[in-house]
Amino acid sequence: MKLLIINPGSTSTKIGVFENETSIFEASLSHSMEELAPFEKMTDQYDFRMGIIVNALKDAGIDVEDLSAVVGRGGLVKPLEGGTYYVNEAMLADLRIGLQGQHASNLGGIIASAIAQKINKPAFIVDPVVVDEFMDISRLSGHPLLKRRSIFHALNQKAIARQYAKDVGQVYADLNLIVVHLGGGISVGVHAKGKVIDVNNALDGEGPFSPERSGTLPTGDLAALCFSGDYSLADVKKMIAGNGGMVAYFNSNNLKELEERSASEPEIKVAFDSMCYQIAKEIAAVSTAVYGEVDAILLTGGMARSEYITREITKRVQFIAKVCKYPGEDELAALAQGALRVLRGEEVGKEYL
Repeated sequence: MKLLIINPGSTSTKIGVFENETSIFEASLSHSMEELAPFEKMTDQYDFRMGIIVNALKDAGIDVEDLSAVVGRGGLVKPLEGGTYYVNEAMLADLRIGLQGQHASNLGGIIASAIAQKINKPAFIVDPVVVDEFMDISRLSGHPLLKRRSIFHALNQKAIARQYAKDVGQVYADLNLIVVHLGGGISVGVHAKGKVIDVNNALDGEGPFSPERSGTLPTGDLAALCFSGDYSLADVKKMIAGNGGMVAYFNSNNLKELEERSASEPEIKVAFDSMCYQIAKEIAAVSTAVYGEVDAILLTGGMARSEYITREITKRVQFIAKVCKYPGEDELAALAQGALRVLRGEEVGKEYL
């Protein structure tokens, strides 16, 4: 089976063509700020990005008529359980209006559907960031006006959890796992028998601080800062996610460079150690969701390539369960695998309602 995978990001669109699990073509199509400037809303970029994708496929000699399905990156749709979903009219309507916000990933399902319709083949999204499998007790924040939300790196977390289960000859739905996505944002999810029953809101920068996010902040001081008159709402949001974490302390999100500097700059080493400490605390905290009965802790994402970071985290949490590393992430392959499970009858494709 041949699949076209479409993963739109803020300034690029990654595409891939897979024959079963094997990638036969991949490209990262960059978009300059000048090219994107004329578009007011994210969905206004549809024609622009579609044209670039079509030209890239043509240049690579890829005939869309040969495709078995088209898979788009899941966007900010309504909260839903994990799995592979058919792109239908209800989903397209929510993606177009930006039901939970404007994000480049919203274009994934829209573009995938348009290409699939022309060749009369199915279009899918897989494990979007809004996967919500929370327990009821995970939803309360402590105040009825503020509800905890499940927004995290669901695609990579689920893919890594399934890969680990395969590696040890077990089934994802039979395991209790803690998966830690270590990137520009950090998410720590507890997977109980195939469901992510608790996780920090990585989009808004809750949980541990990260290269670009401030993490959970002192509540009283944050409230005072918001009403100080010195910052707008947009300023505070950017401070929390985008200009927080290492960026706020050292004006850089380049972890490799900062790690090298930490050998001679004590303040950077303290920040690294603090970030690792906060990640470890989050891992220990979510282990309580399964009463400490954790089969493994999985470290993934770009920062999992750092021996220093993974070692410091491991030292603090290995008493809970064994720690395994799956550095980096491969979202194109994860999207392909989700579609293949449905096309092969290993999993039932879900309808978006």
